[in-house]
Amino acid sequence: MRTLGQGRVEVHSAGLFAAGVHPRAVAAMREAGIDITGQSSDEIDQGLLHQMDYVITLCGHAESSCPATPAGVRRIHWPIEDPVGASGSEAEVSAAFSATRQDISARIKKFLREKDVLKGSP
Repeated sequence: MRTLGQGRVEVHSAGLFAAGVHPRAVAAMREAGIDITGQSSDEIDQGLLHQMDYVITLCGHAESSCPATPAGVRRIHWPIEDPVGASGSEAEVSAAFSATRQDISARIKKFLREKDVLKGSP
């Protein structure tokens, strides 16, 4: 979202608990030319949550377990399967992470177009 939003959106990422950034996620993002090695997995900050315009959850567990969304904050759920559970060969697991990256990227582009952040972008 940071990269695709081209500096026009403020993005914060958080989870239900701090879990670290998965090395395969780092590799999948590197394939797309995005370096996330300096990012962290942080718990939801309740104060920051009240300042958001949107909260986007990405998996069923987050959708059902995420704290109540404050009034005035729009909550959106994107049902995306977590690639951490992928099994198979190294190539198959890497492909699962890449597919998840592509799915999220497509959803972000659509979201940004709908919110008129990326006027005229494909």
